[in-house]
Amino acid sequence: MGHGIAQVAIQSGLEVRLCDAQPLVLDRALQQIRSGLDRSVEKGRLDAARREAALGRLATARDPREAAHDADLVIEAIPERLELKQALFASLEEIVPASCLLASNTSSLRIASIAAGRRRPERILGMHFFNPVPVMALLEIVVHAGTAPESLQQAREAGARLGKTCIVVQDSPGFASSRLGIALGLEAIRMVEQGVASPQDIDTAMELGYRHPMGPLRLTDVVGLDVRLAIAESLHRELGSEAFRPPRLLVEMVREGRLGKKSGRGFYDWSGSS
Repeated sequence: MGHGIAQVAIQSGLEVRLCDAQPLVLDRALQQIRSGLDRSVEKGRLDAARREAALGRLATARDPREAAHDADLVIEAIPERLELKQALFASLEEIVPASCLLASNTSSLRIASIAAGRRRPERILGMHFFNPVPVMALLEIVVHAGTAPESLQQAREAGARLGKTCIVVQDSPGFASSRLGIALGLEAIRMVEQGVASPQDIDTAMELGYRHPMGPLRLTDVVGLDVRLAIAESLHRELGSEAFRPPRLLVEMVREGRLGKKSGRGFYDWSGSS
């Protein structure tokens, strides 16, 4: 989701350094950002001059030291593995100014666990964006027991600058959005597994019957089945509820590499999409 966060930030007038160790990932992110801005121009939400100005505020880096040495805010969007996030935040503390706010885009991991052992845990919180970031209005700010009030205020101000509606959630497993969203998504997968209805009809039921902008199975494809599986496993461990036990079908599809949109196939065929 890093490229989506970067896009809304540069559109909001912020200077951004997008960082990844892999050049191909950075190249793909830049292409996606340019495509996103082009769509905004085509739809009349952005003019060509503002598009160019936004791109002028974007730089890339492969080394976190180069990217974050003078940052006011760092938002990580790396894979949902606690040890990776802990290691990244430990290295960032050695790089960033003392005033820098460190935010995780995690959708399920405990912020207190990410902040554990850090020198400035009061400057660490969650800023959970939603996919696709340029379209989705919500930003879930997650605070742990040690988050300073001024850090929360800074996150609120950043969210407002990015044009997001912010909610504040305590550091509980799955927060608010993931806990509810995963429960719905897993039940939809079980319904497919049990032959209750097709993925298309289950999604249509939620889109037209409950006015969801996207059905739970199409959303699972967009987010990534592997990501959904990791979140479900984490919530099942943390909460001990059978509602979060990953369905057999989800496990099998991930094992087969059917990860959704990013692999070209999940509950839907994405091979022809851009």
